[in-house]
Amino acid sequence: MSLEALTIGRVGVDLYPEQSGVPLAEVATFAKSLGGTATNVAVAAARLGRRTAVLTKVGPDGFGDYVRQALTRFGVSPEHVGTSPDLQTPVVFCELNPPADPPLLFYRAPIAPDLTLTDADVPWDVVREVPLLWVTGTGVSTEPARTTQRKILEARGRRQHTVVDLDYRPMFWPDAETAREEIGWMLDHVTVAVGNRAEVEVAVGTANPEEAADRMLARGVRLAVIKKGAEGVLVATPEGRATVKPQRVEVVCGLGAGDGFGGALVHGLLSGWEPVRLAKYANAAGALVAARLACADAMPTAAEIEELL
Repeated sequence: MSLEALTIGRVGVDLYPEQSGVPLAEVATFAKSLGGTATNVAVAAARLGRRTAVLTKVGPDGFGDYVRQALTRFGVSPEHVGTSPDLQTPVVFCELNPPADPPLLFYRAPIAPDLTLTDADVPWDVVREVPLLWVTGTGVSTEPARTTQRKILEARGRRQHTVVDLDYRPMFWPDAETAREEIGWMLDHVTVAVGNRAEVEVAVGTANPEEAADRMLARGVRLAVIKKGAEGVLVATPEGRATVKPQRVEVVCGLGAGDGFGGALVHGLLSGWEPVRLAKYANAAGALVAARLACADAMPTAAEIEELL
């Protein structure tokens, strides 16, 4: 069966404390989970019945083996997971304190394998023809991945359902100005952009959701999705805009909620849903993940989302 969505970007192994609310120094044991934004989005969409794959790279180690095995278990094709022979698969430690926005400790030095993607790693026919392509801001944070992702978007030719997850994490960039230049370039080559207030401020120079949406639409984006936290989600198109209220849950771990949202967004775009329905469904998916521990393992099924709605 042909692929429906290809995500490109981060992969890693997330290590979650089994003792919540304590500093990392006092954690005694950790639970292992598949992680990385682009990877989690592929898993979340697969949970909703979509045929997905992730284009990324790992190291020649046991964690790399785990990534491929976990992807297969989640129903995501590992076909486009390459290996960087001289690097290690990234590991991320999470401190569940506070649970809504847990601090992360990234082990991605000297560079993460997923940022070493080159032309030779790219399935060019898939990039051009897959119904939905998902790229991230982190993917242009350094070379050689920056040039590779630019070439991918140029080859894509702004085909329908070319999505950028703004995914701004300061520790991956030398400064915000560089991030704005590189992420801003991508806005001229995608049809959908999704991010929170802080991410859109980096991308287009304002944290005001309405103004940010205007600037994205002026760049040719067809759908801007701006997360406003407790105020909900703004969805804006050239034809109109609306804010969808959030789903209220007791937060266990805020990590992965945005990726659950993203996977549901993938499903809704491929289903041809209108923006408000898309946002309501994605909000519910994100809320379910926030109420659980772990990222990939926490992604909800369609039945769970429908029940919450």
